[in-house]
Amino acid sequence: MSKKYLSTTALSKEIQLPAKEVFKLLSESGLVIREEDNWNLTDKGKEKGGIVKSHPKFGAYIAWSVDFKDDSIFKTENLNPKLLTSTALGSHFGISKFRINPILSELGLIQKGVKGWLVTPLGKLMGGEQFEYDKTGIPYVCWNPGILSKKSIINSMKEIQGEASTEEKPENNQSNIGFREKFEAKLRTADGHYVRSRAEMLIDNWLYMSEIVHAFERKLPVEEDVYCDFYLPVGKVYIEFWGLENDEKYKERKQEKIKIYQKYGFNLIELNDDDIKNLDDVLPKKLLKFGIQAY
Repeated sequence: MSKKYLSTTALSKEIQLPAKEVFKLLSESGLVIREEDNWNLTDKGKEKGGIVKSHPKFGAYIAWSVDFKDDSIFKTENLNPKLLTSTALGSHFGISKFRINPILSELGLIQKGVKGWLVTPLGKLMGGEQFEYDKTGIPYVCWNPGILSKKSIINSMKEIQGEASTEEKPENNQSNIGFREKFEAKLRTADGHYVRSRAEMLIDNWLYMSEIVHAFERKLPVEEDVYCDFYLPVGKVYIEFWGLENDEKYKERKQEKIKIYQKYGFNLIELNDDDIKNLDDVLPKKLLKFGIQAY
């Protein structure tokens, strides 16, 4: 029975490390050497079971015995730190490898490139690092293990899978009651959302009738406890309606929220009472700035 071999890229998938990190480990261990634009196998690499094979399309490449994936150079203690592929991240949260990148995209951590995935500014803050496959140049993102302990990520993954959030509920006393608890969502919109004001109902109905997918009061995927009024997955756009402008506490809350939107570079559309009277004129123009066509 012929011995099975793995290309270095296939090996990286087996051990759930970026191919770039695998080549770095192989190079530091003296198993491969970089010469011009190619990786070449060393004598020490041959002793470890490495061979050179040929592909009709990609040419010569280095392959490794399948049991090489258990070699000591890939042990966790030798990695600083061990970055997680999207597949490893999905495995941790019990999410299919086919769903994890679209979920990370919906959270605003990555975005689709012409091919592959690109890390966003928010993704970088969450520990994302950009890589690309040597052979194809297709980009992909890996993650610092610290992302596994981010409360915002944990809660988002739980919600997506229909599990209870770990967020603490506010105590039932007047000093801790916030805007969302004070103004109960009683108004039912055309698509079944329950909102807190007539203005929110008009915005929700406008989006629904314009066939724009949207979420109401979605928590921002950050560590701060902040909820938007509306979120549009297409374009990763947040919409805030600013009412109660005469209320000092509300104005303070508004400024705090704006600072958070600016901190993470989120796409934000702001609406006021005058805009509500002219949604057909105002919203299409504001949406178009983020590449969303309403009609």
